[in-house]
Amino acid sequence: MPTLYKLQLALKNTYVRVALAVLLAAAAALAAYWGGDVAQDASPVLRSQNIAAITALPGQRARLDYLLVAKPLSEAPRYIFKFKDGPQLHVVKVPSTSHLSLEREILLRHALPYGIASDDFLAAHKAALQDDAGGPAAAAAFLKRHAFDIGVLLLLLFVLKFGLPGMGVSATVTTPDQLKGSMDDLVGMDDIKQEVLHLEDMIRHRAVYRSHNIDKPFNVMLTGPAGTGKTKLAGYLAKKLNLPLIQASGSALESGYIGGGAKALNALYRKACARGNCIIFLDEAQTLFMPRGRGEKKWEDDTANTLLGLLDGVKSEQGSGVIWVVASNFDEASSPMDEAMLRRFSVKINFRLPNQAERTELLRRFLARKADGCVAWDRLALDQVAEITANLSPALLETVVDRASMLAIQEQSVIDTELLFRAFERATIGLTDRATTAAKQQQRERIALHELGHFFMQIDPYLRQGMSLAEVKKKSHLLKISTESVSKLNALGYVLSAGDDVSLRTLEEMERDVIQLYGGVAAEELFYGARGISVGSQNDIQKATAMLDTMVNRLSMYSRSKLDYSQFKQDGNGEHTLRQVEAKADELYSYTLGAIGDYKELIAALQGVLLERYVLSKDAIFELLEERMARDLADGFAARGAAA
Repeated sequence: MPTLYKLQLALKNTYVRVALAVLLAAAAALAAYWGGDVAQDASPVLRSQNIAAITALPGQRARLDYLLVAKPLSEAPRYIFKFKDGPQLHVVKVPSTSHLSLEREILLRHALPYGIASDDFLAAHKAALQDDAGGPAAAAAFLKRHAFDIGVLLLLLFVLKFGLPGMGVSATVTTPDQLKGSMDDLVGMDDIKQEVLHLEDMIRHRAVYRSHNIDKPFNVMLTGPAGTGKTKLAGYLAKKLNLPLIQASGSALESGYIGGGAKALNALYRKACARGNCIIFLDEAQTLFMPRGRGEKKWEDDTANTLLGLLDGVKSEQGSGVIWVVASNFDEASSPMDEAMLRRFSVKINFRLPNQAERTELLRRFLARKADGCVAWDRLALDQVAEITANLSPALLETVVDRASMLAIQEQSVIDTELLFRAFERATIGLTDRATTAAKQQQRERIALHELGHFFMQIDPYLRQGMSLAEVKKKSHLLKISTESVSKLNALGYVLSAGDDVSLRTLEEMERDVIQLYGGVAAEELFYGARGISVGSQNDIQKATAMLDTMVNRLSMYSRSKLDYSQFKQDGNGEHTLRQVEAKADELYSYTLGAIGDYKELIAALQGVLLERYVLSKDAIFELLEERMARDLADGFAARGAAA
């Protein structure tokens, strides 16, 4: 067991012993004073064992009134002297061996006049010369001199008992009347609302559930992506049940010293018990759900073990009215969790990202909070905005709306669809800079080819199926192609596409994604040759590699044996799976390079327009494609007429 852990365990249960040690230390210090070891500046007699006070006397000869040596032949002679300008009598106790040296080197060498204290003098000053002299004045002087030391000892006692300020969990108590909002603010989320209604019924009708032998705390676990409303739901629940809410952050339990998290949790629980019926809400508490026993340091699980015990509060009548609501950005499907901890939660509510209809309603509500005249409702297509904001949480959607308001204020305009599109781009991609690429004409030409390569390989499957441009436009998720730099992406250009609500992608769809990623580097090779490929494809290749690794190794999509090869040791198996990934990558890139050759003339034609405008929207690109196809068709008719 580590020494630090042993010390911590010892300190946890030795508060009384430490207090006793402090008292003994103080008593020892007082005894040292009364034994003559401590100077007493506040007393008429100043006692010490400081020999330096004797060696300094030659330099103070003019001030010296008299100097006496008491009992020079004893084991502890005293030097007694007094200055003319002070009433104090100085008594310095020295060892007998030091007295001989002092007398020879200080008194005799510097011809300091001194005498031997007579019996009458010793009798007259008996009280001052005794070792146990002191009393209330001496005690007061001792306390004054050692105030700092005593303060440090008292601080140590306070730390052992209560912990240092800031080491405990910072919890805020909110009464139901202070809570804002209601369940209606959760747009859509009907499945979640139903769970909350079920939970409310369990809490309000505990007696009914006891008749079914269900008499345990209705602890609640909220999981799901960040920004989906877990924190707000805890407040809504407290308001609906008319219970005070004690809110704390799970990260605050990482106190930095052994036992700090457990101590903070117990303090939080005592505060809740003092209020009777209430809700404790622990936010961002994912670390508490990690499996215990993973590390060698046994105390790392103290906080989780303490929480496990507190979650079983029904065993104590004191905490029977306390409801724990704990939120985490992960669930047992995405991250390993401790089984014992999961069993403590009778209610688990999994949050999800809003679908397109819910995003439309969320955007409408956020915009409705603006003052009249701030939103051009007649120029607002919220369905289109909701379509491009796939996989955004309600919090991020609100950020997009707030960013649109900022742009509207700066440009003295109103919020419409175009402004929301720009706000979405600013919130997700960041600032774009045209000046960075303006002076780099050759790089801009390469960037334009690269980004157009991505676009054509995105629509390639639809064109090869014989769809019309109108149908392809509807299928395409493209929003814009830009040759402006983006510092956030560390890129000199980009293709902005809308997301897709569907997360269950098929093998065919994943291969299309890889081909689209390869479109940029394939376009460079098409125009500049195999040795003309630039490093601008690094991010695309990294993403394609990760996808191929998932398809080949993790999902075993190209094998009849459905195995996750990443779980096996990479001794001989690693080389085999690497060859599989390389073979599939070569197949998909070869297809991309062959397919993009069919669009070489179109890419070259669009490149000039993109260089001139810097940015091409989806509408602009398809309008140019329609013009080009109509021109090619007209040229074809003219050529056939001339031949006839």
